[in-house]
Amino acid sequence: MGQALPVGYDQRAVWERFFAGHYAGVPAAERLFTGSGVATRHAVANPVDEDVSTWGTGARMQRYLVEAMPLGKAAVAAAFADAGLDPGDVGLFAVASCTGYATPGIDIRLARDLGMSDEVQRLFVGHMGCYAAIPGLGAVSDFVAARGRPAVLLCLELPSLHLQPPTDEVDQVVAHALFADAAAAVVLEPSEEDGALPGFDVLDVVARTDVSTADYMTWDVTDTGFRMGLSPRVPAVLAKHVRAVVGGLLERNGVDQSEVDGWAVHPGGRRILEVVGRRLHLPAGALDASYGVLRDFGNCSSATVLLVLARMREGGAVSAGRYAVAMAFGPGLTLYAALLRAR
Repeated sequence: MGQALPVGYDQRAVWERFFAGHYAGVPAAERLFTGSGVATRHAVANPVDEDVSTWGTGARMQRYLVEAMPLGKAAVAAAFADAGLDPGDVGLFAVASCTGYATPGIDIRLARDLGMSDEVQRLFVGHMGCYAAIPGLGAVSDFVAARGRPAVLLCLELPSLHLQPPTDEVDQVVAHALFADAAAAVVLEPSEEDGALPGFDVLDVVARTDVSTADYMTWDVTDTGFRMGLSPRVPAVLAKHVRAVVGGLLERNGVDQSEVDGWAVHPGGRRILEVVGRRLHLPAGALDASYGVLRDFGNCSSATVLLVLARMREGGAVSAGRYAVAMAFGPGLTLYAALLRAR
């Protein structure tokens, strides 16, 4: 695993020095910022220093490329070092991002700069939003199992580049109170009985999409960047589906929930974590890693669940031979979950 973050800032300070004026016409704005569960975030474009809310989409995409390259390179290089892997041995390099695009893509440019083979296969997972890390993990683990070669997944998101002009719409306040920038990478290698490094085995991936609620979460390309649409009904939809999704995942793999030590739940917001904890009847402290990532990093879209997994691994939350469940949610509305086993 590896991660890279731009410069950090304080949630209270960014409220007082920028967003208090930006959302002066929204009475609930300060309450939403202070009650978000976020204390610090990281951004390539801190609005206190640089207001990009009036930028056109083209300018934002140019800036994305400039900022994404060093962050992506640092995260993947850190994952290579953690795994003791030579870049030339990588068979597949997958990149997930919904916050910027370039052609040739950052996958091509990073593979070149990091010293991967010119025969490396590449996969770009675009515009899937916050849950993209889980299908990305499924795709690269399938490649590793089928081809017997290592693969790398990079999730790189820079939502700070999509600050929107002032508005009185509450969903925009919520989005700008939560989202932040990060890059996170994982290396996957073929299973080995002996000598495997500490980490997780990817056992299974499942998905559930409720198309009847497709308009509850949107990410639209506009002339002023990408605009988040976020309904307050999202937690209720997750409450409806999360227990069946997780129960089905565990049952088909012969795992009892009591065998799960780790819950890496995407912290889309405090209400989402509260709903998941309640619906799955999780014990106190089960979601500490998710709450901690929300507090320290905010919601970094697809990179967030990998940050949670890294925190769980660092803290030794999952004993060898025991299980972890990683979950993330996004447009669709879509729930993705992966069953992992610690080694």
